[in-house]
Formats: sequence, structure tokens, C-alpha cells
Amino acid sequence: MRLLLSLLVPVVLATGCATAPKPLQGDYSASVPAGDTPSSQRVRWGGEIIRVDNTAERSCFEVLARPLDSRARPLRRDESAGRFLACRNGFYDPAVFERGREITVTGTINGSELRKVGEYDYRYPRVDADVIYLWREPLAYAPGADPWLCGYGYGYGWGWGWDPFWNRPPIFIHHHHGGSGHRR
Repeated sequence: MRLLLSLLVPVVLATGCATAPKPLQGDYSASVPAGDTPSSQRVRWGGEIIRVDNTAERSCFEVLARPLDSRARPLRRDESAGRFLACRNGFYDPAVFERGREITVTGTINGSELRKVGEYDYRYPRVDADVIYLWREPLAYAPGADPWLCGYGYGYGWGWGWDPFWNRPPIFIHHHHGGSGHRR
């Protein structure tokens, strides 16, 4: 029994550690887009898509940089680490890679580009991206239906965050004139 526990405990602990998805793993510079990052430096940056520009050969993302968490996912905060451009050969559909979605990119700094932000001249560091990783949108949970809440809900109900108003059965309305039930 002790042998089994001594083998299982490290496995269980290791699965609880957050790691970056495989395409984003590696050693990268700790620089941020707002700082001076020399060309040819390898970076892993992320943030929110501001826009996508497609040319015949490649797609370039204008990104509002955010700090990354331990999984290399951009943190949702009211702060920015600057802006940057990430370009990669091929077509990335702006309907999928839309404004506000979170991405993390890895690649090499390849100079900078001067663009306007309103009337302001902003110098964007440009990344030749190897990877453009689009994060899934966060799931929205109903209050009281928190999947991580063990035990009682928020002051009512029972079980694993159970909420009597979430996932209700459909309501049927029956007519007295021989009609069938209609879902409302």
C-alpha cells in the first residue's frame, strides 16, 4: 500500500501543475513588447487581438499585450504591456481570429513598424511568428453552478454547486382544445 501511495502521490501532484500547451513550451526572453527588445530575440508574447490584416502571402495580428500566466495564457487585466505585431505566412480568418480573442505567439523579433494609434505614432515590435495559439473562450457558468464548488451552493441547494434555476426541465403548456403540448 505504501509503495502504491508513494508512486501515485507524485503523479497526482504533477497533474495539478499548470503547464503551457506543447506548441508554446520552451525557453523565451522575459521581455515585454513595451520595452526595447533586440531583433532576432526569441519571445513568447500574448494578449488580445485588436485586428488582423491579411495580404496575399501572410496574416499580421495587431495585439494588445497582456502578462501571461503559468500556462502562457494572457491574463485578463486592465493593464497592458504595450502592443505588438505578429505575422505568419498563410491565411488566418478574421471571423475566427476576431477582435478581443486571446492569442499567444512564439517567434523571433524582426524589427519594428511605425503605425498610428489615433493620432499617436506608435512603434510596434514585429514578431515573425512560428506559432499563433488561439485560446478557447472562457466558459460562462450560472451563479450557484460553479463546477469547482464542492458541497453546498451559494446559500441554497445541495450537492456540487446545485442551482434550482439552472438546467431546469422544459415547461409544457397544455391546451384544453385538444392541442398538443408546446414548449415554451
